[in-house]
Amino acid sequence: MYPTEKTKERALLVGVHFPHEEKWEKIDSLEELKNLTTTAGVIVVEKLLQNLQRPNPRTFIGKGKAQELRQIAPSLSLNTIIFDEELTPSQIGNLEFITGMKVLDRTELILDIFAQHAHTKVAQIEVELTQLLYRLPRLSGKGIALSRLGGGIGTRGPGETKLETDRRRIRMRIRTLKKELKNVEKAKRVQSKRRIGKRRVAIVGYTNAGKTSIMNALTHADLKTDNQLFSTLDATTRAFVSEDGRRYLITDTIGFIRRLPHGLVSSFHSTLEEAVIADLRLHIVDVSHPYVELQIGAGDELLETLGVKEKPFIYVFNKLDLAHDEVGYLKKRFPNSIFTSTATGAGIDELKDIIKEFYDN
Repeated sequence: MYPTEKTKERALLVGVHFPHEEKWEKIDSLEELKNLTTTAGVIVVEKLLQNLQRPNPRTFIGKGKAQELRQIAPSLSLNTIIFDEELTPSQIGNLEFITGMKVLDRTELILDIFAQHAHTKVAQIEVELTQLLYRLPRLSGKGIALSRLGGGIGTRGPGETKLETDRRRIRMRIRTLKKELKNVEKAKRVQSKRRIGKRRVAIVGYTNAGKTSIMNALTHADLKTDNQLFSTLDATTRAFVSEDGRRYLITDTIGFIRRLPHGLVSSFHSTLEEAVIADLRLHIVDVSHPYVELQIGAGDELLETLGVKEKPFIYVFNKLDLAHDEVGYLKKRFPNSIFTSTATGAGIDELKDIIKEFYDN
């Protein structure tokens, strides 16, 4: 049963701008937080961007501002506050005590979305492991985790929620999950050896840039595409055969995002592995995004973390049909890139030729 407008959680989003930061970047980040919150199934009632000199160690935004949020909550029917920053366990506990509302940060929101979108066994193991590693140090202090057993955003996950109240059992579960993940990775290595000598291409890029659509266009697969962040969590491999009969394996991988939660990259090593071992990476970019180079930077940063930034890749600027004046600039800025539209088919045949030429050289 899907939640109705009346039963859905209603959230206020809070971003903070510090003097050393670009304000437009914080505004864009808060808009991205809105998209993440909507993806999680929560109604965004209002967004707030506060200017601060430095974070308050107890409440991040300051006790006075927190009390102000408590006062406005009834008039807006708010029950949740989501911060576009990473908060400490004590800050979350203090804020929940002062405001009387559930408080989450950006990291916990992303983990909640991952929990909803994890369908395969390996993704479920990776999500649960990351959630437990995140929640373990947050069990001490006021209210955190213990106040959330009623359900809703911040409580969902593939594992048992009763584990939230017991540190010892969490540690045992973490050990079990790590063993399971090692077994999965061992099985994947065996499967990977069978693919040695085959032409392997990985599709990487920012979440919602159109990676799955590119995959469908190249391979004629019929994978589900959603206009949601992180609709793909599981690495999916399909093949396409060129006109000369050569076969290429194309793998769609998990999307990137700025400020990915700590530990997520390491926990999702198995899912991201294809981006590492592929011969060629197609870095998909949404050319219509207003801050397209920020998304490129986030992708490049993660590829560097994976140790593959210097390995062969091609920028594929997708959603050309939605682009405006930025195309000319981007063609000069990234001369060896390609521009595509899965909506119109533009550039797809050229992309196939580029992949073929890569293996010919």
